[in-house]
Amino acid sequence: MTELNTTGQTSNDDIAVMSFEQALKQLETIVDDLERGDVPLEKSILIYERGEALKNHCEKLLQSAEDKVEKIKLNRDGQPAGTEPLDPE
Repeated sequence: MTELNTTGQTSNDDIAVMSFEQALKQLETIVDDLERGDVPLEKSILIYERGEALKNHCEKLLQSAEDKVEKIKLNRDGQPAGTEPLDPE
């Protein structure tokens, strides 16, 4: 799952092009591996760092999706009258 580069570090360059679903699936796998507790310490550290990068990527994608979501405004008669941001500032 996690590949090491020539310096022994993980390369997280592939995360930037992952879909939310792909990143979440890998993150779930990492959590499962770490919870099992049978991963050597060095590998645990590396996959934890990848998990952090995956989590950040997922949060970024979710924020982007949330920014695109709009709430439908209704007029007094209950009819759609346009849209407004989900969380107006």
